[in-house]
Formats: sequence, structure tokens, C-alpha cells
Amino acid sequence: MCLNTGYPCNCLTDGNPCEPCRMTAKDKETEEAHLSSNINVPNQAESICESNLNIPSHSVGKERGRNWGWMLSGIICVNILILGTALVSGSAYNNVKISSSDVQIFLIILLLTTSIWMLYYVIYTARKEDAVVYKDSHAGPVWLRAGLVLFGLLSILMDIFKIASYVGYLHCDSAVKVAFPVVQLVFIIVQTYFLWFHAKDCVQLQRNITRCGLMLTLSTNLVLWMTAVTEESVHQTILPEYPGNDTKAHGRKMYTMKAGYGDDKCKCSHTSCSIFKEAYFYLYPFNIEYSLFASAMAYVMWKNVGRFTEEHAPHKLKFRMKDVFFGPVAGILLVVAGLATFIVYEIEVMNDDSDDDQKDRAVMMHFVMNIVIVTLMSVSTVIGCAIYKVDHREHVSEKNPTRSLDVGLLVGASLGQFIISYFTIVAMAATGAKGHLNRLNLAWAVLMVIQLGLQNFFIIEGLHREPFHEVHHMDPVEPVIVVANPYVLQPSKDLSNLEGSDMDAKSSPVLKAHNQHGHAAEHRPKLTWKRRVLKEVCAFLVMGNIILWIMPAFGARPQFDHDTETGFYKFNMWAAVVNVGLPFGIFYRMHSVASLFEVFLMS
Repeated sequence: MCLNTGYPCNCLTDGNPCEPCRMTAKDKETEEAHLSSNINVPNQAESICESNLNIPSHSVGKERGRNWGWMLSGIICVNILILGTALVSGSAYNNVKISSSDVQIFLIILLLTTSIWMLYYVIYTARKEDAVVYKDSHAGPVWLRAGLVLFGLLSILMDIFKIASYVGYLHCDSAVKVAFPVVQLVFIIVQTYFLWFHAKDCVQLQRNITRCGLMLTLSTNLVLWMTAVTEESVHQTILPEYPGNDTKAHGRKMYTMKAGYGDDKCKCSHTSCSIFKEAYFYLYPFNIEYSLFASAMAYVMWKNVGRFTEEHAPHKLKFRMKDVFFGPVAGILLVVAGLATFIVYEIEVMNDDSDDDQKDRAVMMHFVMNIVIVTLMSVSTVIGCAIYKVDHREHVSEKNPTRSLDVGLLVGASLGQFIISYFTIVAMAATGAKGHLNRLNLAWAVLMVIQLGLQNFFIIEGLHREPFHEVHHMDPVEPVIVVANPYVLQPSKDLSNLEGSDMDAKSSPVLKAHNQHGHAAEHRPKLTWKRRVLKEVCAFLVMGNIILWIMPAFGARPQFDHDTETGFYKFNMWAAVVNVGLPFGIFYRMHSVASLFEVFLMS
């Protein structure tokens, strides 16, 4: 039914009435409100009083239930994390009577409990009709879930190698060490399926149970992450048993221990143990990233419990490399050069036959390569930030937990690399930065601080801008025009016959213009120069962050190959700084890749 049949527009009340109807409806509402305020004052006051009495009690009860669920789930998460931290930290030292089997029993219980809850959630939502009505379009983008699947597959491969290696110690070691990778493998399969299909859910049923289950999932993944980071750190660094801590006779070999199961008294029953051991340690970085990805997605689901999302359609962002050439090519060349120098550096440092001069040259080459990478990334980031100054896209006004988490993780994870860099700057400045290696190390630390700050600003600013294609459609000149609707004329066929030709004549230009505009928007010949520059910068930064992730994730430890910081802070303190800050720095690079990819799509 029309808002006002006296006007010739004959529009429908479908949410977009034409201007006469809109004005008439507004005038009518104003008039009715004025009359009701003068005539029915007592009734209005009574209704207001009733609403004030009834609504708060319902909202307060709902708020209490929500706060109760949040509080209980938070308590569960905090207790599991503190207990897990205590057990994992205690098992890292040989003089503490907490064995790795004790930690793995605790982890097996966590993994089984979390897997059972995820299976319950999947079965419940499948059997319950309309169990999940609302979905968060920003949560769990396809590239994040694809990364989760990739890291999950490599983590499963790591568990298979662990099982093959630990079976050789069953005759003289605990069977728990074989059971743990089996349970972890099942957990990874269940969790990957759960997050792939349910990462966007905004749960409205069994909210408190769901909140507790998601916090259990989050804390389980964080404890797994701490365990993997600790094992990798112990594998890379350990305090030498002989007093010459500052001796460089064996380079990093002095601080390296091939951590694994069994000791000198427990020999492997098959000859492939050492091969599998080396293989699964190279897969640890992927397992670490998998746990962090899963933790982030579980947190977003927890924030979305009970949330009613807006009904607007999500942004359809497509990955296209059209008109983008220089950034990807330069980035690939940077990755190839970084990999080549990294391989040479690792071979020279880990080779027992190399003398001190050869190892110093390898460390110098590694420093120079990192300085080149960080400098080029800083320059490209400055270019991208300059483009933002002439870019007039609007900032995103709506709030969503995914975007808040992205920014929080980006800033928080960068603190790890900030800590290492500033400790290096202080050590180099205090010792006078004598020698080529010290000066290169100081330059690398300073440039790293600059690059981290610039990149954080670039990514955060890009994530809070509206996609480019929306600006082109949001033209204030474009009308809120309702094209003649054929359903309005159904009751009167004569009227349609009389006015049909006139309506067609009036509406066809609008339809034609609309089709032309849609065709032009769908098939743009070229990107604007601002969009192209932003895409080039994003593509180059993605490749730069990938090589800066690969090198430390797969064993580069110049912090221990160069002994100035070790001599200045002493080994225990410097090892703690590196082993705490480096995992966060590694995660920062991978998280930056995901965020830059999203900025690339929105550009």
C-alpha cells in the first residue's frame, strides 16, 4: 500500500519511497505526534511509566546473564593458562622435577576435553534447526581459514614424524610421549573442521556453555603454543656446561642442544629416529602459527556470542593481480636473495670445519641482507603512507571484534621485536659499537624499530579505510530514485495500459544509466594510480615479511652467533630476552602478511 495515494508517484513502501511520499509520511507522523501530545497526555505518561518500569528489569536480567557467562569463561581461561605456564616453564629446566610426560598428560586431558566440546557444538548446530541465525561477515575470511588448513596439514605431518620417532623409545621411555602426538593429531583435525565451518557464527543458543567452550579452546591453543615455543627455544639455546660462555670456538653449536625424547641411556630401536627428529623440528614453526591462528579465531567467536550483526551485505573483495607488477616481482627477488644468503649463513655457522673468520663473514652477510630488506620495506611503507594523505576514502565507522583483534595482535606482537632491538641498541651503544659486526648490528636494530613503527601505522590505517569500490558508488549526486514498479499497477490493468508508454519512456533512461554505471563499475579498464601504488606497496611488503618470517622461524639466531649482547647482558638474561621476544616477532611477521593481504584486497 502506498504511503499517500493522493500523489501520482504510486511508490511502494519497500524502504525506498520517493520524495513526495517521504515528505508526506514525515508530515503525517509529525502531525500525529503533535495531536497525541495535546490530547492523550495522561495515556502517554502512563505508557512511559510502564515502559520505564518493565524494560529495565528485562535488560538488567539479560545483562546479568551475559556478564555471568563472560566471567565464568574468563575464569576458566585464566586458570588453564596459569597452570599451563607453570607446568611448561618448570619442564624446561632439568633441575626441576617436572618431566615432559607430566606436561603431556595435562595437555592430553585438555585436548580431549576441547575436542569433545567442539564435536558437541558441531552436532548440536547440525541437528538444531536455525541454531545459528547471525554470522559475522568480517570473521574468518577465506584466506585466514586457508592458512589455518595449510598450517594444520603441516602440523599433522609434524605429529606423524613425532610418532615415528618416539616409537623407537617405547622400550625404555613413557608411552605418554607417543600418545600425545596421536591425540594432538586428532585435535587438529577436529578443530580445523570446526573453525572452517563455524568461525563466522554469532551464537544465540546456549550462550554461557558456548562462551566457556570457546575460552577452553582458546586457552588450550595458547598452552600448546607455549609448549611448542619452549621446546623450540630449548632446542636452539641452552646454557653451556663449561665455563667459557663467551668463547666462539664452536659458534652457535655452543648454545645448541638437540632436544628430544630419550637420553644417553635410552637408545632408539630403529635407525631413522634422528632423521624424523630433525624433520619434525623444522615443522615446529608451522605448528606454532597454527595454534596462534586458532586462538585468534576462537577469540573472535567468543566476542560474537550473543551478537546481532547488521543485515548489510558483506564486502565482496576479489583477489586480482591486474596492473600490479613491480611490487610482486621485486618482492620475489627479495625473497630469493634472502633465502640464498640465509642458506649460506646457516651452513657456515653450523659447520664445525669453519674457522672464526668464515663465521664472522657469514654473520656479516646476514646482517647486510637484513639491513637491505628492512630499508627497502621502510621506503615502500613511507610511499604507502604518503598515498594515504591524498586518499579521501572514509574511515570505517562500524565496530567489529575481528578488526579490533587484528590491531591488538599487530601492536602486541611487534613488542617482541621491539624489545630485542632496543636491548641490542643499548648493548651496542654502551660498548661503543666497535668493529664492523657491531656497527651493522646497531644499524639493523635501529632500522628494525623504524620499519616496525611505519608498518604498524600503514596496516592499521589501511584496515580502517573503506574499500575503494564503495567510494565510487557513494556519489551524493546519485539519486534515491525508485524506478516504476510493475507490481503497483497490477490492480488496475486499464491504468497500466494508459500510462505504460509514458512510464516506460520515463524509466528507460534511468534503467539505461543504471546499466551503464553497473557495467562501468564491473569492467574498469585500469586501476587509478593511487590504488595501483597501494597494491604495489602491499605486495612488496607481503613478500618482505615472508622472508623475515622464514629466517628466524627456521633457525637464524644471529643474537647468539654474535657475542656482544651475550657478554654485555650475560647468557641467562640475554637468552631469556631472545626466547621471549623472538616468538612474538615471528608471529608478528605472519600476522602482518595476513593483514597486508586484506589491505591489498581493499585497495
